[in-house]
Amino acid sequence: MSIILRLDRVMADRKMSLNALAEKVGIANVNLSKIKTGKVSAIRFSTLEAICEALECQPGDILEYKKEE
Repeated sequence: MSIILRLDRVMADRKMSLNALAEKVGIANVNLSKIKTGKVSAIRFSTLEAICEALECQPGDILEYKKEE
C-alpha cells in the first residue's frame, strides 16, 4: 500500500494510549487499533478530523505517501 499510517508514532510522541484516544475520538478501541496498525482500506474524514483534534496534529503527521517500486 502506498499510504502508510503513522498513528502509533504520533500517539507515542503525545504519550496517549489507545484507550484514551478512542474515548476522545468516540470510536471503539478495535476500530482505532485497525487504523493504528494500518489494517484499514479507508478512513472517514470525520474520524481523521477527530483524531487530529485529540492529538493536536495535522493529517500529514498521521498519513504518509510512499511510492511503490
